Amino acid sequence: RKRYLDRDIARLREVFSDTYLRQPAAVENAMGIHLSALLGQFEAACTAADALAEAAIAHFERHPDADIITSFPGLGMLTGARVLAEIGDDRSRFTQARGLKAFAGSAPITRASGKKTVVLHRHIKNRRLAAVGPIWALASLRASPGARRHFDTRRAAGDWNHQAQRHLFNKFLGQLHHCLHTSQHYDEHVAFPPPLQLAA
Repeated sequence: RKRYLDRDIARLREVFSDTYLRQPAAVENAMGIHLSALLGQFEAACTAADALAEAAIAHFERHPDADIITSFPGLGMLTGARVLAEIGDDRSRFTQARGLKAFAGSAPITRASGKKTVVLHRHIKNRRLAAVGPIWALASLRASPGARRHFDTRRAAGDWNHQAQRHLFNKFLGQLHHCLHTSQHYDEHVAFPPPLQLAA
């Protein structure tokens, strides 16, 4: 491993010490000032993002639904805070799970005309909540054997990667709706029951 590291260092040293086309000194000086200004803006944006993340986590931790939301595999403090911020804590807002799924854009739309039936994904949705879907689904694949099994089953059935993620996100939203309405934590064995063993 050290040999590869030394090789990379030597290659980078060669790249940075080589002679390249130069700009006039005044232009190079102006470009340096411009780059310094951009780096300052980038540093300020990173600092503000870190402060916002700390504040969001601090407020989210004090909410009574935080424990239920973060009990789900793949949902951390920031993604959990985003989910709570978008769905709210008014239990009467989504009386059924399908309303929450439609709001997030994970529920498919089935359109039938004559003998032709087409299943499409929703374009009208809460995009901030929908953006959590792939993050939640991908993170859950390592934390939840059931989620991994469900995802692999969808892929084996012919779903594209994004379709399988959206289907898993849709399933999680239904479970989250149930847990929030019944004040229960996520249970892996209830959410994804193990497959039945074939009789010998």
